[in-house]
Amino acid sequence: MDKILILDFGGQTCQLIGRRIREAGVYAEIIHGDCELNDDILTKEVKGVILSGSPNSVYEKDSPKPDKKVYSLDIPVLGICYGLQIITHENGGKVAPLEKKEYGRSAIDFTIPDSPLIQNIPDKFISWMSHGDSLDKLAPGFELVAMSEHKLPAIVENRERNIWGLQFHPEVTHCEHGNDILANFALNICGAEKSWSMDRYIEEESAKLNKQVGDNKVLLLISGGVDSTVAGGLLLKCLKPDNVFLMYIDTGMMRKNETEKVSENLKKLGAKNLLIIDARHRFLGPLQGVTDPEAKRKIIGDTFIHVQEEEVAKHIEGDYFLAQGTLYTDLIESGKGVGNKAGVIKSHHNVGTPLVEQKRKEGKIVEPLDMLYKDEVRKLGLLLGIEEKIVYRHPFPGPGLGIRIPGEVTEERCDILREADAIYIEELHKRGLYSQIWQAFAVLLPVRSVGVAGDARDYGYVLALRAVVSHDGMTADVFDFPTKDLLEISSAITNKVKEIGRVVYDISSKPPSTIEWE
Repeated sequence: MDKILILDFGGQTCQLIGRRIREAGVYAEIIHGDCELNDDILTKEVKGVILSGSPNSVYEKDSPKPDKKVYSLDIPVLGICYGLQIITHENGGKVAPLEKKEYGRSAIDFTIPDSPLIQNIPDKFISWMSHGDSLDKLAPGFELVAMSEHKLPAIVENRERNIWGLQFHPEVTHCEHGNDILANFALNICGAEKSWSMDRYIEEESAKLNKQVGDNKVLLLISGGVDSTVAGGLLLKCLKPDNVFLMYIDTGMMRKNETEKVSENLKKLGAKNLLIIDARHRFLGPLQGVTDPEAKRKIIGDTFIHVQEEEVAKHIEGDYFLAQGTLYTDLIESGKGVGNKAGVIKSHHNVGTPLVEQKRKEGKIVEPLDMLYKDEVRKLGLLLGIEEKIVYRHPFPGPGLGIRIPGEVTEERCDILREADAIYIEELHKRGLYSQIWQAFAVLLPVRSVGVAGDARDYGYVLALRAVVSHDGMTADVFDFPTKDLLEISSAITNKVKEIGRVVYDISSKPPSTIEWE
């Protein structure tokens, strides 16, 4: 099967590049940006190489660099942002810091309109820039294909050496025709065949799982969210159902009626070994008095594993593999992307705890979704036969309501938030808004506000409503809520949940904010 190799230098959107290539029907594989390009990696199936972006500058002492073989390959090479800059820097050009950084939308003007990289792309399309350095001098043999509206190099090429470069990020959704540019590279310049699909992913993952796990037992911690449910469905399809153990742990920080819904859904998937664990007090106890977001995540993550180990000892004999519904967004936000230069945005319960890391070192971790983004997971879920209402359920974080209660997490606060969030989501469904939103949820703030309940003065909690639209979770815009609906939903919550006296709406995009509050 033809594939495009992507060298990851730690850019937060590196996996998006692979996803866009796959959307063009070509398999993409991501490896460390500085690994040796030997014959085991550069197989005959590799039809092209892409150098990703990076948070580094090429002139920094420890900036990541590719194997120099990449500049003398017989296959095309494309550099994106930092990838273009390192190509320029190592081939006789000059990269320098900009006095005014170039971020966001920028119109592109062509200087060589017949370049194969921009075939059928209209002039002055809107690109997405994100860089503080720029090409001050092109490397010998390279030509300027296009400039940004700020008169800075945007696209370069060296047709003789089959090396191409983009200063902007074609992989992000804000870039017009970005998918077409990447398709031009993969299909036209590299000549790769379209042979990748989600059906093929199931085939590949099935072979991988059976090789890794064999006839051993596999335990998957089910949260009730889309990711773990799809992961469970994939395990049940690819492995012997008798060897798949699905454990749902009620942490006391779950959504309303979550336990009942999870049990019903998993039984429909054909689960034979379903373990429902009531561990509410085991989670809420250690969280008493803890307010730091990272500390809360660590406690919840560690408790997950401790509870799992205790319960496994009761229900499963012998050794086992630990499966998780980890997505690539979880990995890169935790600084554990495919490359080794990624920065940490926040830790995740299923990638950051010492116990999970130990399992990982032992080769006992199974993450069948770790190369997929949320929308790809949904496509996979439908293909596996999971109900649409489950597949298109909004994301729910592994730590649950614990990270939607800034400050101390208590049973009382969980109960208040659980009820308010259920009303919010129910109202969105009733109004036909739920399917228009990528993720919606409520956050119970650690502040109280003066209000009036009847004729009495009250001092209730403040509830923040969050609703965002996104394609992949890497970037997100605020949902443009119809004012009438927002007012009525606020009224419904304050009328039905007596502890809440005020409702606010979060209008922050990602970036600079994250989707979740903690």
